[in-house]
Amino acid sequence: MFACKVADSTLSKNVFTAISTLVDEATFDVTPNGISLRTMDPSRVAMVDFVMPKAAFDEYNATEIMKISLNLSELLKLLRRAGRDESVELSFDEKTAQLKVVVKGRYTRSFNMPTLEATEEEVPTPNIAFNAKVTLTTEGLRQALDDVALVSDHVRIETDGERLLMNAKGDLMGANIEMQKGSESLLSLDVKEASKSTFSLSYLTEIVKAAEATSDVVIVEFSTDMPIRLDFKQQYEGKLVYYLAPRIEVE
Repeated sequence: MFACKVADSTLSKNVFTAISTLVDEATFDVTPNGISLRTMDPSRVAMVDFVMPKAAFDEYNATEIMKISLNLSELLKLLRRAGRDESVELSFDEKTAQLKVVVKGRYTRSFNMPTLEATEEEVPTPNIAFNAKVTLTTEGLRQALDDVALVSDHVRIETDGERLLMNAKGDLMGANIEMQKGSESLLSLDVKEASKSTFSLSYLTEIVKAAEATSDVVIVEFSTDMPIRLDFKQQYEGKLVYYLAPRIEVE
């Protein structure tokens, strides 16, 4: 059996929207302690690691461990019908293999959507030693990425231990963003050695824009020419972490 309720529909809409940035279909692990997901996007360039613990729900009941696979775009169509002050209840009917979505507020509406065949792929957590750890406001990071996206489709992120730099160069223009340690957007900077790496802006901006609704602070970790890790700090000890592979530049 699985059933849960969130009194503020915004929470469920935001987290599922953030996950749907990378994947259209997702297989969630449901346990008595909460729900989780670790999966890669179809191109195997990015990964999301998500945990929503029992404490994040207003009501939560899972009597056994199970996998529930969903089409996220179809689920979000239903969730977006809920207003901010309306509650959302989700429950899984094992006999019909359907997810029941109930929205309560101005009036009550119930929807039944089919689930998909669950994937058995186990995606391990990347084992990477990062040399740079940067804590930023999510809004500050998003605005900086919006700036460099004006001139290019990729960005080089680097740090020398005193500042965080974002550089982009297009056919006609270039952009340079500099955040000094202690600035409004750059909350902390911990660097073992100078690091730089280049990433796709199409992935990075979509991830940050979607996750911004769930988190005010993001911890960014990277090393030279290695994947970047973005940890969007969640309430209730939840987890929303993304990994994005670098774009290897040819000198």
